[in-house]
Amino acid sequence: MKKIGFLSFGHWTPSPQSGTRTAADALLQSIDLAVAAEELGADGAYFRVHHFARQLASPFPLLAAIGARTRHIEIGTGVIDMRYENPLYMAESASAADLISGGRLQLGISRGSPEQVIDGWRYFGYQPAEGENESDMARRHTEVLLDALRGEGFAKPNPQPMFPNPPGMLRLEPYSEGLRERIWWGAGSNATAVWAAKLSMNLQSSTLKDDETGEPFHIQQAQQIRAYREAWAQAGHARTPRVSVSRSIFALMDGRDRAYFGGSRDESDKVGYLDEKTRAIFGRSYAAEPDKLIEQLKQDEAIAEADTLLLTVPNQLGVDYNVHVIESILKHVAPAMGWRE
Repeated sequence: MKKIGFLSFGHWTPSPQSGTRTAADALLQSIDLAVAAEELGADGAYFRVHHFARQLASPFPLLAAIGARTRHIEIGTGVIDMRYENPLYMAESASAADLISGGRLQLGISRGSPEQVIDGWRYFGYQPAEGENESDMARRHTEVLLDALRGEGFAKPNPQPMFPNPPGMLRLEPYSEGLRERIWWGAGSNATAVWAAKLSMNLQSSTLKDDETGEPFHIQQAQQIRAYREAWAQAGHARTPRVSVSRSIFALMDGRDRAYFGGSRDESDKVGYLDEKTRAIFGRSYAAEPDKLIEQLKQDEAIAEADTLLLTVPNQLGVDYNVHVIESILKHVAPAMGWRE
């Protein structure tokens, strides 16, 4: 059995060919898709966060709105770039969204990916401390967030407050119990996956990672997951961690599917450079009739290792079509893979 959700990048463009032409379209359609996915029996609605782009950005209003409209589906991010974040304000916002949803928030965070602008986090008022680089800054922000989410008091109260205080040092409010255990780290390398395990964060691994061995993507990703689980066991954490992978998977069920994805040549991994130093490998997409798709997916070692699969959806094709994409996998692929009864 495997949890299956969707991951939306929330693209929008004023092009006449797009079904998502404005930021309002992207936000409102995201809510509608999450509601529909819950009705289908999907397990998660996750959203990418990008700044300075025609994509979804500030996630917490959207997540809170989805939490208020749904009852069971997990809501989450994949991922929030921690270089841009005030971790204490983020802890308050995340806790509020989690409480509105009844404890369903699964918060994916990371160092972030290549940006639309140069050093965009500087415009948000952040810069690495002396001796740090931007990745160090992201990890420092993360550790502050994790500490805040434990709910322990750390701020000295005013002796003459406007409102009465509880005894002792004060914590951030609102506090959502259990959210600390639902933080995920989006790891681009084996080393950052191991770091996440030591800090007792769940693991998100996408269709992109550092090319560390030259092997096929799914094999490298499976190795990353195994390294993460080994580090988790060595750290001695009490709970069982969760691991998600994301994939572009399309079952060709009708003429629309074949028109959109039937001619796809993206059946092999791609290798490129994220920057001057980072050689990365991009995982392949899957698009085929269900029987063929099932056989292809059975060969994907990383999907087999993960407990959660996030289906990346082409949100600009509209809510109805994306409901069809998700339903096709849930009904015609997942049972044969043993992911559903």
